Amino acid sequence: MSDSASITLTDGVDPDVSGVLVVAAHPDDADFGVAGSVARWTDAGMDVAYCIVTDGDAGAIDQTIARDELASLRREEQRAAAAVVGVHDVRFLGYPDGALVASPELRRDICRVVRTLRPDRLVCQSPERNWDAIAASHPDHLAAGEATVCAFYPDARNPFAHPELLAEGLEPHRVHELWLAAHPDSNCAVDVTESFDRKIAALRCHVSQVGEGEWLAERVGSWLSAGARRAGLPDGRLAETFRVVTAP
Repeated sequence: MSDSASITLTDGVDPDVSGVLVVAAHPDDADFGVAGSVARWTDAGMDVAYCIVTDGDAGAIDQTIARDELASLRREEQRAAAAVVGVHDVRFLGYPDGALVASPELRRDICRVVRTLRPDRLVCQSPERNWDAIAASHPDHLAAGEATVCAFYPDARNPFAHPELLAEGLEPHRVHELWLAAHPDSNCAVDVTESFDRKIAALRCHVSQVGEGEWLAERVGSWLSAGARRAGLPDGRLAETFRVVTAP
């Protein structure tokens, strides 16, 4: 686990980064993982889009909901949650929930979104299992993270990767930053104290998963307090942590 000596505090706002793409396995993953940071970025005028790999149709509080109905509901919940933090472009890939693998097809489909939107920064879940936060290391999270890392390097920039994308008119694109959430060795933290209420409001949009969400502020706050302590922030501050990787 990283300590404050190895974690850089940043707001993530960069004049050279105008576009950000967040890739997540399930609806609500982006909100649990990065919505506080996203709120700061959209407030600063950065353009953020979400790509949700599955429809999250393999679990809900109400187990009587049909899976196709749940998929539709969870898409609606994710769009509402994204809007709370200033994100209005939400794309769904529709892969099966609970059976995700970092297949060539998934790599291609994420690469398609990257080449379409041409972001400067990619944000995704860590492909490395975090034994100190095992719930963050759901197999779907690991697979979505691995496929996104492959899109970051080398797929999106490689004209020979997924030649069907070139046939669609999607030229290679070089993304310069990759931010990995829930990584076991974070090197960057974003102070989200002021955007925490919006993060919780976004999470409470996922009613099928969190119910009334009365427990969210305390539980999520404890996670972010720990992140802030690792980043050397004083008591009372909250932080989302990342492993940031750059590529020329």
